[in-house]
Amino acid sequence: MESRNYIGGEWYTPRGDVIHVKNPSNTSEEIGVLHLSEASDMQQAGEAAQKALASWASMNSGKRGQILYQAADLLASKLDEVATLSSLEMGKPISEMKGEVMRGVHLLRYYAAEGVRAVGDVIPAGADNVLQYTKRVPLGVVGLITPWNFPVAIPIWKLAPALICGNTVIWKPAEAASLSATKITAILAEAGLPAGVLNLVIGTGSKVGSRMLEELPLDGVSFTGSTKTGLQVAATCARRNIKYQTEMGGKNAAVVLRDADLSTTVPAILSGAFRSAGQKCTATSRIIVEQAAYEPLVDELRKEVAKLYVGNALDPSSYLGPVASAGQYETVRSYVRLAEQTEVLAQGQAQVDPSTGYYVMPLVVGGVGPDHKLVQEEIFGPVAAVVRATDAEEAFALCNQTMYGLSASVFTQNLSRALRFLDETQAGMVRVNLETAGVEYQAPFGGMKLSSSHTREQGQAALSFYSQVKTCAVYYG
Repeated sequence: MESRNYIGGEWYTPRGDVIHVKNPSNTSEEIGVLHLSEASDMQQAGEAAQKALASWASMNSGKRGQILYQAADLLASKLDEVATLSSLEMGKPISEMKGEVMRGVHLLRYYAAEGVRAVGDVIPAGADNVLQYTKRVPLGVVGLITPWNFPVAIPIWKLAPALICGNTVIWKPAEAASLSATKITAILAEAGLPAGVLNLVIGTGSKVGSRMLEELPLDGVSFTGSTKTGLQVAATCARRNIKYQTEMGGKNAAVVLRDADLSTTVPAILSGAFRSAGQKCTATSRIIVEQAAYEPLVDELRKEVAKLYVGNALDPSSYLGPVASAGQYETVRSYVRLAEQTEVLAQGQAQVDPSTGYYVMPLVVGGVGPDHKLVQEEIFGPVAAVVRATDAEEAFALCNQTMYGLSASVFTQNLSRALRFLDETQAGMVRVNLETAGVEYQAPFGGMKLSSSHTREQGQAALSFYSQVKTCAVYYG
C-alpha cells in the first residue's frame, strides 16, 4: 500500500521524500511506502478547508450525522482489513487492534447521534418580550495532529466530534501511522464527506506540521503526542489566539494496598503495563505497593509475566507484540539497559526470534526510589517499576509525586481508602480495582498537570472543544 494526500476531495501523491515502511514484527518485510509532503501541500489543504467551511457548517446537522453513520457502517464492514493493516504498520496485536477498530465504529455512531440532539438552551431574559437562547456553532477550520500508538481510535475520537459540530478538518497523522490514516480517510470519503471537509496531509512535523500551526488560518488545534511537542503546540496556538487542546504524557501508577485481591490486581497490572507493548499514554508504568503486600504481589507478577506470549502482531495468541519502530525500539532499549542495573523482579520471554523485529520483553523491576528515572520519566514501552510504601498514606503521596497526572488506579477492598484515593489523586482519570489503561468512548478523557492542557476529549466534553457558544436575543414586543 502507498500513502496519498487527500485535499479538496482529490487524491494525489506528494513529491517529497519517500519512506519504505517495514513490518515491526518482521523487519525484513516491507508493507508499504510513504510519500511525504512539502509545506506547499499543507497550504493547499488550508485553502481547501476554508473553501468548504461555509457549506459544511450550514448543512443540517442531521445530514452530517447520516454521513458519520455511513462511515461507521463502512468501517465495521472493513474491520479485518483495517485492523490487519494497522497491526502490520505499528505492531499492535491483532486482537487488540480489532477492538480498537470497533471502538472507532462506536465513536462514529456516538457522535453521529449528536446531529439530532439539542445544541443550546433557552435562558430567561431580564426584559419583557425577549427570547434569549444559546446555540453551539462551529469553531471553523481545525487542525488535528495524531500519534501512531492508536492509529484508528485517536484520529476518530477527534474527527467525529469535529465533523458533527460543523468544522472542516486538516489532519496530519504521525508518519508511523500514515498508511492507516490513508485507509480511514478513504472510508470517510466513501461515506460521502463533501470535498474539502476532510483534508489529509502526510508528512513530518518539521515541514507540514509547523506550516499548519504557524501559518494556516486555523480556529482550533487538537494534538496528542509527547509533552515536549505539546507544549510547543500550546505556545504557538496561544500566541496566535487559536483554541487548542493537548493530550501529552503520563507516568501512571497502580497503587496496591495490603488488602488488595491479587486475583483482580495482577491481571489488571499486566494488562495496563504490557498490552500494546506499553505504548499507551495511560499505561501502568509505576506500581506502588504497601509493604505488607509487596512479597505476595511480586511472587504473582513473577509467575504471570513469565507466561505472557510475546509474538508476531498478527498471531492471535500474542499478548504483546513488538514496539512500533526502530526509533521507538532504541528509546525503550535505553530504559531497559537502565532497568537491568536495578533489581529485575520479573521478565518475559519471546515466542519468536526477537532479532526478527522490534521486540522488547516485558520487564518489572524493583530496588528503585521515587526519584529514579524509571519512576519519573515516561518510557512508553513494556517496563514497569515497583516502589515500596510503608502504608496507604505514603502510597497515595508517592502516586502524586510526578509531573504528570493522566491516570491512576488503586487496588483495595477498603471503601474508605478507595474513596480517599479518588478524592486525593491528582489525575484526570482515577479508578478502583481497574487497570490504568482504559476509558470508554462516552466518558471524558484527559489529564491534569503536564498530561493535558486542561480540556477533555471523547464523550460530551469533545463537543465543547469543537464548538463555541453564541448567545442570541430577540425582542418581539
